[in-house]
Amino acid sequence: MIHRKTRWALAEWEESGEGAARQLSKGLSLPPLVARLLVQRGYRDEESAYTFLYGDESGLHDPYLLSGMKEAVERIRHASENGEKIRIYGDYDADGVSSTSLLIHVFRTMGLNFDYYIPHRALEGYGLNKNAIALAANDGVKLIVTVDTGISAYEEIEYASSLGIDVVVTDHHEPPERLPQACAVVNPKQEHCSYPFKGLAGVGVAFKLATALMERPPLEWADIVSLGTIADLMPLVDENRILVRYGLKRMRKEPGTGFRALAEATGIELETIVSTGIAFGMAPRINAAGRLDHAKRAVELLTTPVYDEAILSAIQLDTLNKERQRIVESIVKEAEEQWLTKRLAAEEQGIDPPSVIVLSGESWNVGVIGIVASKLLERHYRPVVILGIDADSGMCKGSARSIEGFDLHAALTKCEDLMDHYGGHQAAAGMSLHRDKLEQLEQRMSELAKQWLTPEDWIPKTLVHLECGLEDATLDTISQLALLEPFGIGNPSPRIMFRDIQLADRRAIGKESKHLKLALGGGRKLLDAIGFGMGEMASAIPSGSRLELVGELSINEWNNQRKPQLQVHDLHYMPAPLASFPSREQFGQVYQWLRKVGRAPEQGLAMRIAGQVGLTVEAVQLMLDVFEELRFIGRHDGAYVAAAAPEKRELASSERYRAAKEQHDRLHDLA
Repeated sequence: MIHRKTRWALAEWEESGEGAARQLSKGLSLPPLVARLLVQRGYRDEESAYTFLYGDESGLHDPYLLSGMKEAVERIRHASENGEKIRIYGDYDADGVSSTSLLIHVFRTMGLNFDYYIPHRALEGYGLNKNAIALAANDGVKLIVTVDTGISAYEEIEYASSLGIDVVVTDHHEPPERLPQACAVVNPKQEHCSYPFKGLAGVGVAFKLATALMERPPLEWADIVSLGTIADLMPLVDENRILVRYGLKRMRKEPGTGFRALAEATGIELETIVSTGIAFGMAPRINAAGRLDHAKRAVELLTTPVYDEAILSAIQLDTLNKERQRIVESIVKEAEEQWLTKRLAAEEQGIDPPSVIVLSGESWNVGVIGIVASKLLERHYRPVVILGIDADSGMCKGSARSIEGFDLHAALTKCEDLMDHYGGHQAAAGMSLHRDKLEQLEQRMSELAKQWLTPEDWIPKTLVHLECGLEDATLDTISQLALLEPFGIGNPSPRIMFRDIQLADRRAIGKESKHLKLALGGGRKLLDAIGFGMGEMASAIPSGSRLELVGELSINEWNNQRKPQLQVHDLHYMPAPLASFPSREQFGQVYQWLRKVGRAPEQGLAMRIAGQVGLTVEAVQLMLDVFEELRFIGRHDGAYVAAAAPEKRELASSERYRAAKEQHDRLHDLA
């Protein structure tokens, strides 16, 4: 039996959408699948769909619709006319680096007297700080222009004013109730700002400032804008979609010096780059500078016109990123050991392990703990808080990631008396507190998770955008799916479900037979499918099975041939119903046998157990499938291995268990 790795949630589809999709398909000459996806994403009429598919710079909004833009431009031009020194003040992440780099190009082109400053993550922390402002005053700075920061710096900007420094704030973070008394504040999320698009990244807001200053959209730097927008997980709709599309086009055809160097140093193919190439290839290396060293290394890469300098910077960033990966792997290993210890201790006491993972270490680099939290979330699918401890003061800086249904910000608010500072949103947050309060934080957040989450919430969910048939998987349709690019937040790559599809062939391919190759359909109408890392399933799926699959459509090019292909994310099939459904006691009996053995060869195991416990082979195989889904056991090197400290879960939380029970009960009722 092959069970789903996640819950499949098919996106809602209104019957009225069919008519709109037919009209779009006819009016814009689109395949029906592409038209349905457009309607599902909110583009129901030809005008909005056409703009989404083919929109150009004419779709960019007037920068002066941003509240504070007029004052910002006037103050910068005043500084230019009077030769005042300007300091760009940015942030150390990829969005802040991109924002800083963009304004460096703009101010350099305008001939302004300026420099830039980015705080050190570990030594100074996020945002404007008074020491940096005092340094600016000593350097004769008369105007600070913030990018991707500043909206919450009320006291710091007041301090700057006392030193004779004006501040122009450009930011995109959520504004606090009390806005800073700067000479201009530009942020589309201000309540009184009527700007039509609220989803700009920090670099997007900087781009609007650049547009106003240069009296045209400076699309020659759209590659930098696309880097910050994608890296900061901004929605790729409206202006962001236009800017990222221009940025990708520029990278492919006329890449800037820094991007050419980064591509050469890392093996990125700029000629075919898409948004995922920026997200997983470029952004981690840009971020590595601020995490482990200083973000100015990345700014130097994106702003130097000299290729020899750029390639040296690119090599440095690639080296830092490799070091970042090594550090992350080391912390993840230590964190996993801590978590195993907690689960074993809970098992010995006969209690459940904590519902929220809270782990800490003195040597853990706070620059990468967010990545560590994300990795543990992916492995265990429960809320995670990872903290680095200052050994001298006992203070902890933490980063948290959450699952759907558990609002981190709301949970931290319930625990705010334990913390010095906290902030974030539903899915991600940061906090600082003393190590003496970590145990209380774990207890309280775990109790909240038990109260707020249902058994189903603990199972990962995959959103499926549309269901389709083999007739939709044509070369023409898949080629035109590219019209929906760039994909990312707010415009995800389409996940498609195929239901009740006949299996024509299956085999394991690749080195060590790691991957699964399928032929789907019947007769001459077959669709190839590939499941990376799913090779062991080849022997588990019976011939002639009918499958349900979720994946992404693509075109496989091999030996000058182009064929449609489904990249499988998840698949499922149901065997014949059981004549007699095993009891919970029998489940327990088999599980205890597996725990006692510890490791049992996979081949023929169900038959061996069936002979010992008096059950059918099919019933025992169901048990093995359920135990594997609930992570009570796992497979390794051809054997089932009992988990050392499994997380306690009800049998009914297994989709395989529920489906088999419902199938058995339904047939029993009919009989």
